Amino acid sequence: MFVAAKLLQFATQPLAWVALLLLGALLGMHWRRRWGARLGWAALLVLLLQGWEPLPDALIRQLEARHPEVAASAPLAGYAGVVVLGGALEPAYVWQGHSQPALNEAAERMTAALPLLQQTPGLRLLFTGGDGELFTGSLTEAQRAARFFARMGIAPERLLLESASRTTYENAVFSARLPGVDPQQPWLLLTSAWHMPRAMASFQKAGWNVTPYPVDFRTGSATPWTEYSLAEGARKWHLLLHELVGLLTYRLTGRA
Repeated sequence: MFVAAKLLQFATQPLAWVALLLLGALLGMHWRRRWGARLGWAALLVLLLQGWEPLPDALIRQLEARHPEVAASAPLAGYAGVVVLGGALEPAYVWQGHSQPALNEAAERMTAALPLLQQTPGLRLLFTGGDGELFTGSLTEAQRAARFFARMGIAPERLLLESASRTTYENAVFSARLPGVDPQQPWLLLTSAWHMPRAMASFQKAGWNVTPYPVDFRTGSATPWTEYSLAEGARKWHLLLHELVGLLTYRLTGRA
């Protein structure tokens, strides 16, 4: 399943589609010039259209709207803890040779948990994330997260680490097996807003009593129609397609 997820990650990259169309155009120019030219124009059209950001933003916004943002003043008394999903840390090789934590564009998954712990002294933090790379690195994501939270002053007794999972489904299943964790108690589930629909479905399927706490919103209430970037457009389409296909796959396989 993990290898299939990695292949899916490649297949949902719009730039990979452009590369395949260009390859088809090159082959077509050798065999049938008309088809080669058509594929070449198709590659150019896909490349140019993916840079127009309002379209992927509108679709990402629909994912993010399924679980609205929680007010900062919302009471947290009664929750056993907050489950923080991995995905916000740079790969292990980036951490090598540095003492500072290395976060990526989903950093809010890590930082948003800190005021929650300050607000509610009895709240525990369960971080779930193993090695998400195809080839195993020197540090699991949970080990990297432990370094980050220690640097932020979080007491070790408030921290639970699950370091074997590599997918959202495994996050839910493996975390429930940790000693001292009762998934029937109320927990906050903290992850990116666009990822929350799949995360909630997976954790509820695994028997967790979770309340969504979405962070890392990638869209606002509207996107100016003039916003255009080939780099950002490709990134947003990849995020959107990967999440939609992942959600569909989880439902078809009974994991959500």
